[in-house]
Amino acid sequence: MNEHVRLVKPTTELEEEYLDFYNEWKSNGGDMIPWVIKKDPTPFSKMVDSLLLAEKGENQPDGWVPDSTYWLVSESNRILGVVNIRHSLTEKLSQNGGHIGYGIRPSERRKGYATKLLALSIQEAHSIGIDQALIVCDAWNKPSERTILSADPVRDEDFIEEDGNVILRYWVDTN
Repeated sequence: MNEHVRLVKPTTELEEEYLDFYNEWKSNGGDMIPWVIKKDPTPFSKMVDSLLLAEKGENQPDGWVPDSTYWLVSESNRILGVVNIRHSLTEKLSQNGGHIGYGIRPSERRKGYATKLLALSIQEAHSIGIDQALIVCDAWNKPSERTILSADPVRDEDFIEEDGNVILRYWVDTN
């Protein structure tokens, strides 16, 4: 990964690039993480507006916290990944969601982008006012665990879901 990447807020100016990202992920058939990329991108302007309103805590389901979504974008405006940063934690988020959820498009994995995305996301979390960010992953997801470990986290108690799935929980200082 020699290319400079940056985080950008969702924008209609990157519609073609986002739809390429979205369609690649859909055709891959894997879990779409973070959850925001499951949103139907049509009409595109409506999806972008909903993501931007969520940052203000507007037009969200009851019990949801404000969250900020950013796209990891290359120099050529290719969308490489997405991060969703929850501004605070509910009980459920403190167990198996965390503050920061991120994903890299399938064709761009194993190139160091997840580590860069997480590092940039930690900086954004700090700017939002989060001093310590909870980051979680499934115990079986070793690539995600390695990415989290790159941020020098402090391990917290695991959470075990009803189906027995183990969620690894880590805290990262954003300062």
